[in-house]
Amino acid sequence: MPTSSRCALRTAVLLAAAAAMGATASYPSSASAAAHPRLVVTHGGTTAHPAVYDGHGHTVAGITVEANHVIVENYRVTRPKAPGIEITGDDITIRNNTVTSPHGGDGDGMRFFGDDLRIQHNTVRGASNRYGHADCMQTFASDTPPSRHVLIEGNRCEHIDNMCVMAEGPNDGEGDGHGHTFGFTIRGNYCETLRASQALMFEDVQHVTIVGNTFAAPTDHAIGLAIHSMSAHVCGNRTNPRVRYEVGIDASSRPGYRGPKPGGPP
Repeated sequence: MPTSSRCALRTAVLLAAAAAMGATASYPSSASAAAHPRLVVTHGGTTAHPAVYDGHGHTVAGITVEANHVIVENYRVTRPKAPGIEITGDDITIRNNTVTSPHGGDGDGMRFFGDDLRIQHNTVRGASNRYGHADCMQTFASDTPPSRHVLIEGNRCEHIDNMCVMAEGPNDGEGDGHGHTFGFTIRGNYCETLRASQALMFEDVQHVTIVGNTFAAPTDHAIGLAIHSMSAHVCGNRTNPRVRYEVGIDASSRPGYRGPKPGGPP
């Protein structure tokens, strides 16, 4: 789909906002954390000086973050117990990591919960439904906090049995009903979904912007918007030519929707 000038302007604004979000000073953390089988981060920094955990290409058996103001980068996560990376907190950046063949649990590559989260330039490869409902990235709000102001940018989801992003808010029928999940930007990602009907699925998630992504696999449709996932903006994505339609949407999610004409249900 050709990108309209309006879409291009919006994308430029989003890029500028993302740059501003990332413009924070940092200092190195202790290198000893990377020696543990699973990197568990419980100590954060400040808004101006986030704690940085840099793996320098080292391999760990998974990553768990339970802290605020943290950057985790440059780790290899090989055959971790799923989820390969799990983050809970505010102002967390996960970037330039590789997760390969997560196993156990639902088989998810990453899970994220909290506010002001940035998931950038990571690769998740080989998430298998053998272990459950294996998504590249997932968030929900049952016994976990809702996710808000989330940037998912420049990631590669390769050979993923289920969805690239599965996001469920607290009022989707399975959540705890507390708070709201909103403010997602999904930009410039590569999504290879092997078995699911769609690559991205949002339930009770408001104000989602989906722009400039590549949906490489022939799913039924690329994006699902359901259960009051209102005010979504979709533009400038590439889809496999065998995808039947780009956006599926239900009646409750149509208010505020901007993007290509929906082709069917979510």
